[in-house]
Amino acid sequence: MTLLHTTRARRRQLGVAAAAAGLLATLLTAGPAAAIPDPGDPPARGKAAAGVAAETRQAIESGDVPGVDEVVHSDNIEHVTNLPKDALQGTNSDLAFQGRYAFAGNYDGFTIYDIRNPRSPKTVAQVLCPGSQNDISVSGDLLFLSTDSSRSDDSCSSTTQPASEKSSWEGMKIFDISDIRNPKYIAAVETACGSHTHTLVPERRNVYVYVSSYSPNAAFPDCQPPHDGISVIKVPRKAPQQAAVVNFPVLFPGEGPDGGGNPGAPTNPGVSKTTGCHDVTVLPSKDLAAGACMGDGILFDIKDPERPKVIDRVQDNVNFAFWHSATFNQKADKVVFTDELGGGGGATCNAEVGPNRGADGIYDIKGKGDKRKLVFRSYYKIDRHQAATENCVAHNGSLIPVKGRDIMVQAWYQGGVSVWDFTDSSRPKEIGYFERGPLSATTNVTGGSWSAYYYNGYIYSNDMAKGFDVLKIDDRRTDPAKRVRTDELNVQTQPDYFDRSHGWGRWDD
Repeated sequence: MTLLHTTRARRRQLGVAAAAAGLLATLLTAGPAAAIPDPGDPPARGKAAAGVAAETRQAIESGDVPGVDEVVHSDNIEHVTNLPKDALQGTNSDLAFQGRYAFAGNYDGFTIYDIRNPRSPKTVAQVLCPGSQNDISVSGDLLFLSTDSSRSDDSCSSTTQPASEKSSWEGMKIFDISDIRNPKYIAAVETACGSHTHTLVPERRNVYVYVSSYSPNAAFPDCQPPHDGISVIKVPRKAPQQAAVVNFPVLFPGEGPDGGGNPGAPTNPGVSKTTGCHDVTVLPSKDLAAGACMGDGILFDIKDPERPKVIDRVQDNVNFAFWHSATFNQKADKVVFTDELGGGGGATCNAEVGPNRGADGIYDIKGKGDKRKLVFRSYYKIDRHQAATENCVAHNGSLIPVKGRDIMVQAWYQGGVSVWDFTDSSRPKEIGYFERGPLSATTNVTGGSWSAYYYNGYIYSNDMAKGFDVLKIDDRRTDPAKRVRTDELNVQTQPDYFDRSHGWGRWDD
C-alpha cells in the first residue's frame, strides 16, 4: 500500500439536439468502464468515426450541446468547486461519507477528502491499491474496498493475472481508518467471481457485507456457473481479521447449469442473462433490500442478514438491458431501478435511443410482508440530449431527504447530474441539473459523473475523468433537506433520515 473550474455557465435548450450516431458500446481503452462488458450490450452499430465527429461538431456549433468541457447548469444549481485527480490517475468510481470526510474510490485505490468546508475540500490521504472498480464503503473505523479484477494476490502491490489460474485473487479488502491520514490494510476475503460492488448491513458488533458479482465461466476455478446469488461476509468489528464468507444465498433457484435467472438472448434479445447481481441496496430500518441483478430486479427481506429471503422478482424484457442499481424512497413504498444500457460506455442519451431505454424504472411496492409486489409505474430519463461522443446512461444516485416528498440526485456519466422528483411515481420530473460538454468533439471518450450523492447540504460528484465536484442546490423543494444531518453515509445502505430511534439523522434547529 502506498500513501500517496470551470469557465462559464448557461442554460441548455431542453430536448433539442442532433440525432446521435447510434448506440455506441465502446468501453474505456485505458481501463475497464463502469461495468465489465455486459451480456445485454447491443452490438455497436454507430456511424463511422468521421460521421460521429461531424454530428458532434454540428451539435456544438448550433448550441444544442455545450462545447468541450464547458459547464452548464440550471439556475438553482451552483458549481461550488472541483478538485482534479492527483496521484491516482485511474477511473474515479463510488463515494462514501463519514463526519467531515468523503471517501472516493478510484480504479487505482482511493482518496480521502476533508469536506469540513465544502467550498474548499482538502486531500487528506491517497492510497494506491489497484483493483477495479474499488467500490467503497465505511463503517466506524473500517473501510471496505471491492476488487473485481483478477489479481496475482490480495496485496495492494498485486498485478493482473488470468482468472483461469487457481492462485488468482479477487474479493473484498478491509482497511483500518482510525488514523484517517494513514489508513492500514488489515484483512482480505476472497469471494466467488470477485466483488464488483458491495453493500454494508451494519450491526453493533458485526458488519455484514453483501458482495455482488457476476459473469461466471467454467474455465474460472473461483467463478463457476450458475452463480445465481450473492456472497455474505461477516466482519467482527473488534476482530476484522476474522472476516469470512458465512453464506451464499441463491436468489434465482433453478434447474440446470444456467440457474433460474433471466435467460437473456435468444429468449429475451437485448437483455442480460442473469448470472449474479450488479448491486444491492438495503434499507435496514425496514429490513428490506432491493437487488439490481442484470436481467432481474428483486425485493427481499433481510431480517436475518445472513439469510436474505426473496419476496418478489420482476423483469422488463422490452426496455431494460442491464439492471444496475436500486434506490428506495423514504417510506419504502417505491424503488427506483437503473438500466445501464451499453455498459456505461454507450452514447444512449439521444433521440434515436429514446426516453425509455437506458432510463430509470420506477416501481411502487404494493401489499404487506411476504406478499409485497413490485408494480411498474413509469420511466425517467434526462431529456437533455447528449453528443454522439458522450457516454450517457442512468447511474448512481441518492435521496435528498425532504420529508413528504421523493426527490433524488443522480449521476448520468457525461449526461452530468440530475435532481428529480418522483413523488408522483407515474409523472417524474427534473428540477435541476449540472453537466459538462463532451470530453472530445471527435471520438467517444468515456467519462462523466459516476456517482452523485447528497450529504449534509451539498451534492458531491465523483467524475471519472475530471475529479471531485461539489455542487449546491438552492430550491424551495429541496431546501428542507439542509436541516437534516447524518454522521455516516454509504448510499447503498440507506438511512432512515426521519426516524430518530435508529440514530441515522438529526435536525439543525
